[in-house]
Amino acid sequence: MRLPRSLQARLGLSLGILLTLLWIAAASVTTVTLRHNMDRVFDSALEETAQRLLPLAVVEIVGREDTGVTQQLGVIRAHDEFFTYIVRDINGRILLQSHAADLAVFPDYDGPGFRQTPTHRLFNDDALQGTIRITVAEPLDQRANVTREILLGLGLPLLIVIPVALLAIMFAVRAGFKSLRRFRNSLDTRNAQDLSQVSADDLPSEIGPLAVTLNTLLERLREAFEAERSFAANAAHELRTPLAGAIAQAQRLRTETTDAAAATRATEIEETLKRLTRRTERLMQLARAEGGRLHSDHESDLRLAVRIVIEDMQRGEHAPDIVLDLPGAPVLSSLDPDALGILCRNLIENAIRHGSDNCPVDVILTPDGQLIVANDGPVVPQDHLARLTERFQRGEPWRDGSGLGLFIVAAIAKRTGSFLTLTSPRPGAENGFEARIALPQNPARRDAV
Repeated sequence: MRLPRSLQARLGLSLGILLTLLWIAAASVTTVTLRHNMDRVFDSALEETAQRLLPLAVVEIVGREDTGVTQQLGVIRAHDEFFTYIVRDINGRILLQSHAADLAVFPDYDGPGFRQTPTHRLFNDDALQGTIRITVAEPLDQRANVTREILLGLGLPLLIVIPVALLAIMFAVRAGFKSLRRFRNSLDTRNAQDLSQVSADDLPSEIGPLAVTLNTLLERLREAFEAERSFAANAAHELRTPLAGAIAQAQRLRTETTDAAAATRATEIEETLKRLTRRTERLMQLARAEGGRLHSDHESDLRLAVRIVIEDMQRGEHAPDIVLDLPGAPVLSSLDPDALGILCRNLIENAIRHGSDNCPVDVILTPDGQLIVANDGPVVPQDHLARLTERFQRGEPWRDGSGLGLFIVAAIAKRTGSFLTLTSPRPGAENGFEARIALPQNPARRDAV
């Protein structure tokens, strides 16, 4: 038999089976002991009956005028006669017998004491130097019936007690595992980024070391992740100033040189450094998305953060064509404005980079907190659409980009309990691309980051 995988069910089943076997063993021992004691009681009653009847029979027989006559006692009223007897003389002649005595069940007299036939238990005794002999018989079926009734009286309650006891065991085991269920639930409800310590104060002593080991492992993982994120953020931050200086040097070289080939090379160096700068910015955003605090302690209006991002992106000579649609009423959310800015900027830059140059990018914030960024352009195949949120995946490999934009958006959405949906073609059109994310608005949905 295969045991269940649940420790609670396994323990309850094992205790139930063990308890049932112990009860069966105890009942068996009780049955044997009871049967032995019942036989002693019945034998004592059989012997006592013979000893009480024999003196009476002697008085009655000695006082007869006619000797050698068999006398059968009559019935005063109808009743069950469990003991039958006969009284014989030394020659075996029957002098007295009970009214229900069956002579066929009485063997020849062979001395005082107990005897047993296949159907009856008998007791012999005599008086007057063996001249008056009595034999009392009791049916074995009667003994079996009495014993059976007693055993049924003892056994039938067990049919109720055993199931009730099994239920009590299951409830007791379940109550004993309550702290383990809380421990398990505290792990189940965590997101992938929550590596804080798990409370193990009320765990049993057998499970406590496992919780300590788990907390130690979580602490090591948290330190490792923090070191990785800190390195990425610090490295990206430290690279910004040297890269800016290198870009300035490349621009100066391009303006000062009279060699066309050198000027072209300087332009290529400048573009390469600018791509590297954008890559470092993405790494800083990724470190923030995976390790930073993404919820504020108070709610703020999402419209303000979205408007600031759009206004910042539309500064300069090559400002993108963005159509912004904001609701008239505030859209409150606990999402950190900086995190929303990173999310919004990545979605818009992705739409500008992969969309049609002649069509604007639509940015819509709905009253229920949904941010929609859509653009016209070629349809993205469904198999490739599902991989766009993976690290270093780009819609069109030949286009400029780091392949981290949608991955950063997906990381922020996952950590804040939001939902990112990518659709191509955009709804209501034959081409294009739409990214829709449902931003958190209910403070109760805040996670522990």
